[in-house]
Amino acid sequence: MLFSRMRLGEFPDGARVLRAKIDMASGNINLRDPVLYRILHAHHPRTGDAWRLYPTYDYAHGQSDAIEGITHSLCTLEFADHRPLYDWFIANLPVPSQPRQYEFSRLSLTHTVLSKRRLVQLVREGHVRSWDDPRMPTLSGLRRRGVPPAAIRDFVGRLAITKSEGTVEIAMLDHCIRELLNKAAERRMAVLRPLKVVIENYPEGQTEALEAINHPDDPAAGSRRLPFAREIYIERDDFMEDPPKKFFRLAPGREVRLRYAYFITCREAVKDSAGKVIELRCTYDPATHGGNAPDGRKVKATIHWVAAESSLPAEVRLYDHLFGRPDPGADGDYLADINPQSLETLTGCRLEPSLRDFSAGQAVQFERLGYFCPDPDATPARPVFNRTIGLRDSWAKVAARE
Repeated sequence: MLFSRMRLGEFPDGARVLRAKIDMASGNINLRDPVLYRILHAHHPRTGDAWRLYPTYDYAHGQSDAIEGITHSLCTLEFADHRPLYDWFIANLPVPSQPRQYEFSRLSLTHTVLSKRRLVQLVREGHVRSWDDPRMPTLSGLRRRGVPPAAIRDFVGRLAITKSEGTVEIAMLDHCIRELLNKAAERRMAVLRPLKVVIENYPEGQTEALEAINHPDDPAAGSRRLPFAREIYIERDDFMEDPPKKFFRLAPGREVRLRYAYFITCREAVKDSAGKVIELRCTYDPATHGGNAPDGRKVKATIHWVAAESSLPAEVRLYDHLFGRPDPGADGDYLADINPQSLETLTGCRLEPSLRDFSAGQAVQFERLGYFCPDPDATPARPVFNRTIGLRDSWAKVAARE
């Protein structure tokens, strides 16, 4: 007989279970009293009230693999203790094929949780917006963040398959993403924290189109035309009123290069009543069209910009790792390790006009800022971009300092 005796038992949650004493007299594996079916009097979301008996995972695993034609069932190490039961059912039940179970160490990443139970808690309790939140380690989350499938395949291909538990640095995945996007993503200019610049000696009402390349390493990507005018925006971080010694960007009396445009010199910083700089008054050198000076003089910094009138107002979401420590929950409460800076939403950003034509998920490099993609929430009237990853791997250094 396959089962020498069957009896009813109870689960801790009150559901009844059907157990079987399996006759193993002919074998040398000691299987005692495995749970085969769970008896649950509850409404099922798909089958309604038609069923009361549900096979347990251990009982159904091998049979499902055999029925579906699975040849190799790859499991994580905790399933090694379950393999004798898996093999016994395959050998003793009338199944159409003979799959084999193999166990390997799971993929664990620093600054990440991969437990389904914990991921469900993150979503249900509102710690993230949804399953496709770009901070989630789900395929839908990675897709919304703009991570290319090829980068994930490259990451997995670099890992060793082992029987020992270990953790992979998240920096390796970041490197694979950054390396691929550097080759594939076209370049555009965007200003995330705008500071207005008025070029006083540039003719009022005049606009010109400047040539800008789409990818410095791919001539086939072509070029685009950038509108330039008297009023532009630059990054607020690219100006300091009293700069330290190694700050080479814009400051009073200092000359810098505008990418693809001209040399400009800051003459005055206009402040509001609270003393905050709200506008810069600058002059430009018309002879430096394209970014080079005929007299051979050099500048130490090149900064990006967008024309004020023609630029697109947009929202930009800066995503970072969801957890601030490498081993979330090591002290018992993984929710306490959530990184409060994992999402920063910036409004009032300004983008060059060509970014209007980018579709959801399409990768682009914002020059000097990082790699981004449009979010599905975006509309032509309200562009929204998500940061996929920064240009440099600064996370590991920051985490180490903390």
